[in-house]
Amino acid sequence: MKSIVVGTAGHIDHGKSALVQALTGTDPDRLKEEKARGITIDLGFAHQTIDDINFAFVDVPGHERFVKNMLAGVGGIDLVVLVVAADESVMPQTREHFDICRLLRVPAGFVALTKADLADADMLELARLEVRELVAGSFLEGTAIVPVSARAGEGLDAFRAALVDAGRNIRGRASHGVTRLPIDRVFSMKGFGTVVTGTLVSGRIALDADLVVAPGDRAVKVRGVQVHGQRQREAIAGQRAAVNLSGVEVDDIERGQALVTPGAFEETRLADVVVEVLPSAKPLKHGARVRFHQGTAEILGRVALIGPGGPDRAVPSAAPGSRAFARLRLEARAVLVRGDRYILRAYSPPVTIAGGLILDPKPPRGAIRSAAALARSQRLDFDPASGDVDAAEQRAAVVMLADAGAAGLPLTALTSRAGVDPRNVQARAEALVAAGEAVRAADVLVAARLYAQLKGGIVATLTQHHRAQPLSEGLPREELRDQLFKRGHVAVFDLALADLAAANTIAGRDRIALATHRLALSPEEERARAAIERAYRDGGLKPPDAASIAAATGVAGAVADRMLKLLQRQKVLVRVDVLLFHDEALKQLKAEVAALKTTGGAVARIDVATFKERFGISRKFAIPLLEYLDRERVTRRMGETRVVL
Repeated sequence: MKSIVVGTAGHIDHGKSALVQALTGTDPDRLKEEKARGITIDLGFAHQTIDDINFAFVDVPGHERFVKNMLAGVGGIDLVVLVVAADESVMPQTREHFDICRLLRVPAGFVALTKADLADADMLELARLEVRELVAGSFLEGTAIVPVSARAGEGLDAFRAALVDAGRNIRGRASHGVTRLPIDRVFSMKGFGTVVTGTLVSGRIALDADLVVAPGDRAVKVRGVQVHGQRQREAIAGQRAAVNLSGVEVDDIERGQALVTPGAFEETRLADVVVEVLPSAKPLKHGARVRFHQGTAEILGRVALIGPGGPDRAVPSAAPGSRAFARLRLEARAVLVRGDRYILRAYSPPVTIAGGLILDPKPPRGAIRSAAALARSQRLDFDPASGDVDAAEQRAAVVMLADAGAAGLPLTALTSRAGVDPRNVQARAEALVAAGEAVRAADVLVAARLYAQLKGGIVATLTQHHRAQPLSEGLPREELRDQLFKRGHVAVFDLALADLAAANTIAGRDRIALATHRLALSPEEERARAAIERAYRDGGLKPPDAASIAAATGVAGAVADRMLKLLQRQKVLVRVDVLLFHDEALKQLKAEVAALKTTGGAVARIDVATFKERFGISRKFAIPLLEYLDRERVTRRMGETRVVL
C-alpha cells in the first residue's frame, strides 16, 4: 500500500488539529497542556487509509513560539495541507509556514479553508483571493482550495478527494537506499524499553537490524517495528514508524538525532550550501548567527558567505530574495548529506529568514572569501528536481576528488558525502575512471591528474638518485614514499609502483630503481669490490675487521666504504651485530648446526665452549653468531645451552 506523509501548516487556532481529528478519529493533541490550552504545542500524529493510500498526518504547532517544533515535523512530509481559517484568512504564521514549505521544496499540497461554517460567501471568496495571492508562483499555485468545516462535517468528502488526487502523483521515497530516520519523539514503554518515532526518509528498518544513533555513533539493535500502530517486520521509506531499540536508554537519545545505517552519513560542523533569502527578510550578513534546522534537528551556527569581497571592504551580505553560496559553521555536530534541504531562522527574534540546499556536508577547511571558493561552489551547485542528477553527482565527485588530494576519496564517501545511491557507487566510480577523472586503488579514488604527477615524480626522483649515487641499487620503498607521498593513501602509491613496474619503467621490491639502471663501477671500484669480497669469503667465520679492510686489501678508504655498503645492499655481506660475514659462510654455518640434530639425536644441544671449539673461533665471533642462529630459528637458547631446532 502506498504511504504518504501529510503535514498540516498554518496559523494558530485555524483548525489544523480539529481537521485531522475529523478525518481520522484521532486527536493529535496528546499532551495534557495542549488539551488544557486548546493549542498544539508539539507534533501530533494520526493516520487514515483512503482509496488504498495510507495517509500519515503530522499535525504541527501554529503558534510562533513553537515553529521549531513545527520544523521538526515538516522536514519529512510528502504533501502539505496549508490550513487557512475562512473567517480570518491569511495570518502571519500562515505566511511563515508557507515560506518554510516552499524553502524545503515540499513536492505537493493544497489549501484547506477551515471553519467554512463561520464564514459567509463573501468572506470565503475573500479568503480564496488572499490565498491565491499568497501562493502565486509557488508549488501550490493552481492547486485545490477546499472549504471544510471540522465541527459541522462539511466538505470532508471533497477534502478526502483532494488528498487522494494530490497523493496519486507523489513519487515514493528510496526504500533501497541507506536507512535514515530523523527522530522526533523518544519515550519508554513498560515491558519494551526505549522507543523512537519518526518519518523514514530513506531505506528500511527491519527487525534485528543493526543501526546507529547519530550524531554520536551509538550502536543499537531493532527489537520491534510499528507502522501506524501495527506491528510489522519492517518499515520502508515514506512511512512513519515507531522503533523499539535495545542497547540504549531513553536519556541517551534526543530529538534531532537520527537512526542511520552505520558509516553511511557524515557527522559534521561545516557544510557548504546554497542559501535562498526570503524576500521579506532582512539582508543576511556574513557571520550572522542563525538557527539551523534540518530534519528534526535545531543547531545554532553562523553563516559565512562564499566569494570574493567587494572593494569597499564592507561586511558582505545576501540581499532579500537573493540566492547565494555560504559555509555554515555549526556549534554542534549534524548528520548531513548532499541534497538535504534546510531552514535558517534568525537567532533573535527567531523568525524564518532563509533556506536552501546542502552542497557538501564535509568541505575542506580553507579560505572561502575568494574567486576559487566561489567557482568550487558553482561546480557543486545543482537542482535535485532537474533530472540531471547523474551529471551533478559526477561533477560533485570530481570536486571532492580534488579536495581529497593524495589521501584519496573513499568509495564510501560517494554515499556519505556526495549522496550517491549505494547501489550506484560502483557504477559511479567506474564512470569517473572511464572519463579520465579518477584512478581507483582498492576502495579509494584519486584524481587522475594527481596520480599522473605521482608516477612522474617517482621516475624523476629515481633518475636524480641514480645520477647522484650511481652505485646505489635504488631508493628504499618507504623512503621514496616519504619523499613523494607521505600523506597519501598507501594503496595509491602501491598502484603507481605496480603500473610503472608493469610498463618496465621501474624494478625492485624493497629498493626501487629505474629498470634501465645498471651499476657502473670504475676499474678501481671493480678491483676493490673483488678484493673485499674475497677477503670476507676467505675469512669465513673469522672475517676481517671492517675498519681495517682498506689497509688489508690495499684499497683507498673512501672506495672501501662504498664497496662495503654495496656488498651489503647486494646481500653478499650480512651484518651480524657489529660484524660483517660473507653470506655463504653464514649459510654453511646454519646447515652444519642444523645437521647436529640428525647426528646428535632428538635433542641436540650446544653451548658456547662447544661452539667455539667446533668452529675454531673466539668468543668475539661465537656470541654474535649464536644469537644470529637464535634469530634464524636454527637454535633456541635454554639457560647456558642452546637446543638445535
